[in-house]
Amino acid sequence: MTPELSSRLDALAVMEALFDDVEDIVFFVKDKQGRYVLINRTVAARCGFTSKSDVIGKTAAEVYPPPFGIEYLAQDRHVLESGKPIKDKLELQLYAQGVPGWCLTHKTPIFGITGAVVGMTGFSRDLHVPKGRGENFPEMSAVIDHIRTRYDTPLRVEDLADMASISPYKLEQRMKRIFRLTAGQFIMHTRIDAARDMLREEATSIADIAVRCGFCDQSAFTRQFKATTGLTPGVFRKTAV
Repeated sequence: MTPELSSRLDALAVMEALFDDVEDIVFFVKDKQGRYVLINRTVAARCGFTSKSDVIGKTAAEVYPPPFGIEYLAQDRHVLESGKPIKDKLELQLYAQGVPGWCLTHKTPIFGITGAVVGMTGFSRDLHVPKGRGENFPEMSAVIDHIRTRYDTPLRVEDLADMASISPYKLEQRMKRIFRLTAGQFIMHTRIDAARDMLREEATSIADIAVRCGFCDQSAFTRQFKATTGLTPGVFRKTAV
């Protein structure tokens, strides 16, 4: 563990304590190699460990059974190597007694004073589905991944519903149940998130960013960006750290 990550652990340990008694949330902090540094009790319990200390120092691939652990470690490496977060990733997680269930996962890099990634933190929140209600989560996961990778193209709710083999109405219902957003709102948030990253990290013109994020022109992009963030893209770029 680097000294920079170690210096952050006191503050992060407060979050660990808060999540210790929340059984439907997995919370963790990992070092630059993807090894657990802090976890809540849920991680240890779901993976069959009697103590949290039994997990510290291990990677997800050493803690979770395949294919879960292998996939989680691949995600960790992406975040640690790219410095880019993973947000609202719809995926399988182990529930109590090792039963697989669906969750929303968030992973965020931790940066040191030089701007280099020194670790990461994140959590996964279980999605509780009433018995007897089919949610088509694998199909929904494919829809979410499609939006996140193709946000620069025209996206129609009807086409997304076809991908999930459900009606547009049911797609909207499920998006609201999972993300508390309509499909259109989720698409817009995805585009604005991508635009924020580009404005922070690239010298590309705002007009080019507008096109790359799926907007018809710079004017439409500027209106929507300001409505979402409260700032124009130009002001955001100047103030972004």
